[in-house]
Amino acid sequence: MRAILFSGAIALVLSLVGTRFAIRQFVRMGYGQPIREDGPTTHFTKRGTPTMGGVVIVISAVIAYFASSLIEHAKPSASALLLIFLFVGMGLVGFLDDFLKVRRQHNLGLRSRAKMIGQTVIAVAFGVMALLPGLADDRGVRPAAFYISTIHNFGPKLWMPLVLIVIWLWVTGFSNAVNITDGLDGLATGASIMVFAAYTLVEIWQNNQRCGRVGIDPNHCYSVRDPLDLAIVAAAITGACFGFLWWNASPAKIIMGDTGSLALGGGLAGLAILSRTELLLVILGGLFVIITLSVIIQVSYFKFSRRVWGQPRRLFRMTPLHHHFEMLGWEQITVTIRFWLIAGIFAAVGMGIFYGAWVAKN
Repeated sequence: MRAILFSGAIALVLSLVGTRFAIRQFVRMGYGQPIREDGPTTHFTKRGTPTMGGVVIVISAVIAYFASSLIEHAKPSASALLLIFLFVGMGLVGFLDDFLKVRRQHNLGLRSRAKMIGQTVIAVAFGVMALLPGLADDRGVRPAAFYISTIHNFGPKLWMPLVLIVIWLWVTGFSNAVNITDGLDGLATGASIMVFAAYTLVEIWQNNQRCGRVGIDPNHCYSVRDPLDLAIVAAAITGACFGFLWWNASPAKIIMGDTGSLALGGGLAGLAILSRTELLLVILGGLFVIITLSVIIQVSYFKFSRRVWGQPRRLFRMTPLHHHFEMLGWEQITVTIRFWLIAGIFAAVGMGIFYGAWVAKN
């Protein structure tokens, strides 16, 4: 358990100090954030703010995990390495997108198709490796399962291609959801802290109640390969986000960019898949889901109204949802704090469902 504390603390310090260094370097190199012209006018003041801050989050979390493992003389597990692969891989896709934006000084980086191809390659590679029988532990438990899960596996065993489709959907869906949410100073960072912190607790509980542990009922346990190591990685990402939020809070001195948002979303999806809680993530990360749905609803209604009435209409003044409230006159900091509260409520409800399901079976 000490490794969890070490991991979180090391990541926090590295991110806090590293972000300050990154701000100076990115300013010197001219890596400023382009701003969309059709967005709220209050955002124009952010033009030129250093971006790609997600690089610090990714590096800090990865170093913290391996440092804590070294301190505790523990060998990195297959699950943790897979999660780091997904976390870093999605961050690299985002980094390429950010780099093209700052190089062209335009808010469009990778084409949507190219970005999706990159996300798909990383997601499928992660899924294939997580399902390999060679990565099963001595109990025969693989990093990922052939089932859909909320708290435990349920339903029939799925065909591998179908499992890969589900993994692809979760990884691309949540990486893009966090990316869409990253539109206000500190919004995505603060919301991510709550969800990763919740997953740290989930993994600690799963480790204490894991199948095969002495004194644990084999009919009432969690069949997860490496829950403790997953908790260490989750704590590292939580700490890295805490350190970054010091500089990312309004008024932001640096923006995480797609590097951070895609990495964080991929990390959440990876934790859900490896901990057998795919559907629970929809609750724990409810804020990301709602904001993404606002975009889907807006686009769908716009196309529907144009086809039916010949005149396109909008349900929201602007999407993603946080921009709608800005257009209503809310201050950015007000939107951010209230959305943080919503994210906290979702995380608490998700934790309640997780713990309640365990209690109900006792």
